[in-house]
Amino acid sequence: MRQLTLMLLIAILATSCATTSRDKASAGQPSCCATNVEPAVTFTDKSLYQLDSTWTNDAGQPVKFGKLQGRVQVVVMFFASCTYACPIIVHDMKRIEAALPAKTRVNTGFTLITIDPERDTPEALHSYRATHKLPADRWTLLHGTPDDTLELAALLGVKFKREASGQFAHSNVITVLNGQGEIIHQQIGLNQEIQQTVEAIERAAIAARNHAAK
Repeated sequence: MRQLTLMLLIAILATSCATTSRDKASAGQPSCCATNVEPAVTFTDKSLYQLDSTWTNDAGQPVKFGKLQGRVQVVVMFFASCTYACPIIVHDMKRIEAALPAKTRVNTGFTLITIDPERDTPEALHSYRATHKLPADRWTLLHGTPDDTLELAALLGVKFKREASGQFAHSNVITVLNGQGEIIHQQIGLNQEIQQTVEAIERAAIAARNHAAK
């Protein structure tokens, strides 16, 4: 597992995945597999969906990370009891969602992954969904083991540390993954201009639609 994490980190850093733009060929490179039942999927060497981690969503159902494949994903690591940064970054995600053209919006997923699995149980995440009115058709809330959480955070470039107060100091990063789970864009910080992020999502969505039409 750790070897896979290291290999993914090297691949991501070597290809500058965290920049605000991506070579169109890389951004549009899909799997050869269709949406058949339990297909034998082969991900690219830069795909985060290679991770063999199983998460639990806020409905209490197990979810393989690779099951997010197929549509663009906007991913954030957060914790539900956060009182300052996380509400802002979730609001930033909602701004991005609202700014997307309708055709792209319905085919874009928004994924929140807790960095506080001890307190953010599936039940707590479900309550968070209800409080913040996050629609189930587009928004996914995930809880994982501490090890899987640390591993994914490292791949996303998210740093976090629990403080004595019980709160977390953490990076504020919005990551866009294409349909194959490759990082194509990252937005760093709070209350940032969202246009580049919206454009990155739209490019990836167009590439996916073009491939599906072939």
